[in-house]
Parts: sequence; structure tokens; C-alpha cells
Amino acid sequence: MKICIVIANYYPKISQDLLKGATKILIQSNIKNFNKITTQGVFEIPVIVAKNMKKYDAFIALACVIKGKTPHFRFISSAAIDALMKLSIINKKPIGNGIITCLNKKQASIRSSANRKNKGEEAAKAVLSVLGILKNDSK
Repeated sequence: MKICIVIANYYPKISQDLLKGATKILIQSNIKNFNKITTQGVFEIPVIVAKNMKKYDAFIALACVIKGKTPHFRFISSAAIDALMKLSIINKKPIGNGIITCLNKKQASIRSSANRKNKGEEAAKAVLSVLGILKNDSK
């Protein structure tokens, strides 16, 4: 089983917290064969996944998009998430969605915090569940 974590590093602290959450779940589930690919922003994640589709059994996409003063936030988020869903369906491989969309940095910090529901953990659990490695009711 080979899993690839694709992580956008636009907000480094938030990205690292999401990564810690995802890797924690993989390690707890005894998954040792995973790699990380870093990209600058969320918009590039689907391209990285598409380029590496044949090399991995599953992917975990991690990123943060914070709303600014323009509609750019909505377009980027929708495009990236829609592209990942299409890639997952077409290739019949799970892609965990750990792309958080937030209204501000405080909200992003909460959603990536180890003390709360970390979206990186949730994305890793979703992938492992689809692969049959983690039961749906596992916490």
C-alpha cells in the first residue's frame, strides 16, 4: 500500500499541523509506505495527483484557503476540490480531502489544531476507510 500526501505550503504553520494529523493516523494504522510532495498552492494539488496517479494507491490532499476580499477564494477552492473528486472517480482511487476553506486564520488554526478535530486526521481516516484499512466507526 503506497499513499501520497500532497500538501500546499502557502500557509506553512497550518499545513504542517494538517500534515502532523494525517501522518499520525497513517502511523497509528501501521502504514509505513507513504511519501509527501509539497507544492506552493492548493490550485496545483490536482496536477500533482494526476502526474503521480499510477505510482500510488491513494492520496491525501492537504491545504488551506483563507477568504480574502475578492471571490478568488471560492473559485480556487471549488476548482481544486472538484478536480480531485473527478480524479478519484475516474481512477477509482481514494483522495482524502484535507483542504480546509476558512474565513480567517483563527478559524484555520482551529481546524488544523491537534487539540481539536484536525482536518488532516479526518482526510487520512477517510482514505484508510475507503481502502478497507480503517473501520468507519473508528475514532
